[in-house]
Amino acid sequence: MLVMRPAQMADLAEVQRLAADSPVGVTSLPDDVGRLSDKIEASEASFAAEVSFNGEESYFFVLEDTETGRLVGCSGIMASTGYSEPFYSFRNETFVHNSRELKIHNKTHVLSLCHDLTGNSLLTSFYVERPLVSTVFAELNSRARLLFVATHPERFADAVVVEIVGYSDDSGDSPFWDAVGRNFFDMNYAEAERLCGLKSRTFLAELMPHYPIYVPLLPDSAQEAMGQVHPRAQITFDILMREGFETDHYIDIFDGGPTLHARTSGIRTIAQSRMVPVLLGEREQGGGRMYLVSNGQLQDFRAIVVELDWVPGRPVTLDLQTADVLGVGEGVSVRLVAI
Repeated sequence: MLVMRPAQMADLAEVQRLAADSPVGVTSLPDDVGRLSDKIEASEASFAAEVSFNGEESYFFVLEDTETGRLVGCSGIMASTGYSEPFYSFRNETFVHNSRELKIHNKTHVLSLCHDLTGNSLLTSFYVERPLVSTVFAELNSRARLLFVATHPERFADAVVVEIVGYSDDSGDSPFWDAVGRNFFDMNYAEAERLCGLKSRTFLAELMPHYPIYVPLLPDSAQEAMGQVHPRAQITFDILMREGFETDHYIDIFDGGPTLHARTSGIRTIAQSRMVPVLLGEREQGGGRMYLVSNGQLQDFRAIVVELDWVPGRPVTLDLQTADVLGVGEGVSVRLVAI
C-alpha cells in the first residue's frame, strides 16, 4: 500500500534519489544533500510547531510503499510565499498606446516583474516516479496535501499558488530564458536553475529587468514558450487545473511556465472533502469508487487511496489494515474526497 506521510530525516537518502531524477526547473527539490537535509529539518519543525496563522512554515511529504519502505514520490507546501525573501513573478498585462492625431489605438502584451503573490501558500516539490504518473497515486501525491490544508486551515493562507515547470528541450535549453534571463546572466537555463536550487531564486530575480518587457519584441520561440508546460510537469498541471486553479495571469520569471492561482476555499479537494466517522469492518470488494482518505492528525498525518462503497451522510467502513495504516480507530473521523 502507498501512503503519504510527513518526511523524516531518516528519509534523506531516498529523497535525494527522487530529487536526482526530478526535471530541471524544480528548484524546490535540489539534488543536494545539504539543502534536502535543511528542507526535511524545517518540515519537522513546522509539523511540531503550534501555529495559529500562516508564517514561515514549510511542510514536506513523502509517498511510501509500506511493503518495501521505498519512497516513490514527494510533495510539499510552503505556508507563505515571500516570508523570508521576495517571491517574484512576471504579471501578464496589456498596455494601451493611443494617438488621436494618427487615429491609432494599439494594445500591447507586456510582462511586468512583480511580487503580487507574496503571502499566498505555495505548493512545491512535486515528484512521482514515472510508472505512477498516470495512476491514482499521482493524485494522492498531489491532492492529499490539500486534505492536510483542509484539516489545518489556520496554518495556510486564503489563496494558494503553484509554479509549473516551463518548457525546456532535451538539452536543458529554455527559449524563454535564452531570450530574457540569459541577457542578464552569463549562464544557460540549467545552470541558473541549479544555482537557484542550491542557493536562492531571489538573488537572480533581483537582477532581472524591473521595467516592462514588451512581448512582441521577444523571439517567436520565446513567445511560444510562454505558458507552456514541461512534459514531465503536465500531470501536475492537469491535476491542479481540475482542482479549479487558474492560469494566464502570471508566469515564471525564468522559464515562462504558468503560475497557477486559486482561492483556498474554492479548491475542489478542500471544498468537497468531508469529515466522516469510521466504522471498522470488512469493506465490500468491487462496485465502489476510489477515494483519497486522510486522518485528522498533524505530525502523524497519513493519507491513502482506497476503494470505498460509501454513502454520504453515513460512516465509512474501513478494514483493520486500512485503519491501522491511517492510525485511526472506530468512531474517529477521517477526511475523504472522491478521485
